[in-house]
Amino acid sequence: MFDNVIIGQYMPGRSLIHSLDPRSKLTAVVLFMVFIFISRDPFVLGMAVLMTVTAFLLAKIPFKFFWKGIRVILLIVVLTFTLHIFMTREGEVWLDFGWMTVYSGGVIEGGLIALRLLLLIVLATMLTLTTTPVDLTDGMERLMKPLQRIRVPTHELALMMSIALRFIPTLLEETQKIVKAQTARGASFSQGSMWKRLNALIPVLIPLFVQSFKRAEDLAIAMEARGYAGGEGRTKFRQLSWQKRDTFLIALFLAFGAFSITTRIL
Repeated sequence: MFDNVIIGQYMPGRSLIHSLDPRSKLTAVVLFMVFIFISRDPFVLGMAVLMTVTAFLLAKIPFKFFWKGIRVILLIVVLTFTLHIFMTREGEVWLDFGWMTVYSGGVIEGGLIALRLLLLIVLATMLTLTTTPVDLTDGMERLMKPLQRIRVPTHELALMMSIALRFIPTLLEETQKIVKAQTARGASFSQGSMWKRLNALIPVLIPLFVQSFKRAEDLAIAMEARGYAGGEGRTKFRQLSWQKRDTFLIALFLAFGAFSITTRIL
């Protein structure tokens, strides 16, 4: 189940999206995240879908690879949609089974939230697939640089986020190994009541936490052995380069935001 998870992975490539500055990609994703929830206008949502599809095509990521990785995450989208159908009781009654009633408001609201979540997941996944962890760290650090004036440890924060993203695939691989080991010992994760299944996860979580702390300690020792001492006075081998295409990307997402706000006000 964990083989195809692609969150936090980087896929090398020479596409237009790969060549963009990480600061512009991070800013674009944040702008998209904010403005897509402002408007419910169908034209705005259509523009968001078009921008996401265009970005996916320009990134030149194999669809089969992307689909295998994202279908696990789609369970969250489906669960969100289902919860809205069950819990929203607004609008006309579309279906009435006696034990459950489906309202038009639940279907529409669930569809809107599910679509927004799906677009955000696709864009965020493409960000990590087309940007190396080092570039992501540098990009986040540069974007948060103004916060240094109020003594926010921006370098350390960016490094922590980058390490967290980097180790997601490693932790998933570790989880899979532990699950296989427990299954070989007779543990069952798919049979019994919900309470029994949750109890069966305890022998998985405990060694996973132990391994995670051990890996974090090893990483800290390795960084200290190489002379790492935080961001103060630290130089960079690779320098970020802002190009015209990065300015165009930000202008495009700002225009999308302005249009989204306009449709909300009018």
